[in-house]
Amino acid sequence: MGGYAVDPWQSVRRTLGVAACGWLAAMLTALASYLALRWTWVPISVGVVLCLAFVVALMLLHRAAWIALLSAVPGLFILVGAVQYAPELALEVRGVRESVVIVADEAASTGGDNHRYTLRTADGAELTERLTYNGSAWAPEVGERLDVIRDPEGVVPMEQADEVDATGRLGGLGAGLVAWTLMAVLAGWRGHVRRRKGRTDSLLLSL
Repeated sequence: MGGYAVDPWQSVRRTLGVAACGWLAAMLTALASYLALRWTWVPISVGVVLCLAFVVALMLLHRAAWIALLSAVPGLFILVGAVQYAPELALEVRGVRESVVIVADEAASTGGDNHRYTLRTADGAELTERLTYNGSAWAPEVGERLDVIRDPEGVVPMEQADEVDATGRLGGLGAGLVAWTLMAVLAGWRGHVRRRKGRTDSLLLSL
């Protein structure tokens, strides 16, 4: 069966456009995180929608779905990095480090996995802010001593000190974007080949 004439420059433009969409999704999510430090659900919602949009664009570019499915892995790094970088950077810059002991846990009375810990500092003062932890795996227990970093302005939620790593979040974000860019290049090339062969009627898991 003969091939089809496909403009290679059009394929290049499509590839660059999809790669740019990935970078734009990350930047917009990070911007939403910076502007909505107090409401973490805002950048999470924005990031999920934009990441899904990139996955769909990658699938359409490739005319197959397996690269798009694989892109969900670096997409998770991008989402976590873009959402967490701004608040963790704020804690590193202006946060106050405290050595505390857990004196109470609301989840103990409700039986749930959404923990809200009451903390007491080394000098016996009880913090008004509660440390939250969702899930049962590796959850701190009452009586356990922790180092936490809290925002004196009360904008960014308190976090355990060993979990605050803005540089690591930025590194994960960058690694995810590099992976997305390479995937866009591969998808653009494979999509160009599929279109040239006339294989444009399926979005199945085909090579």
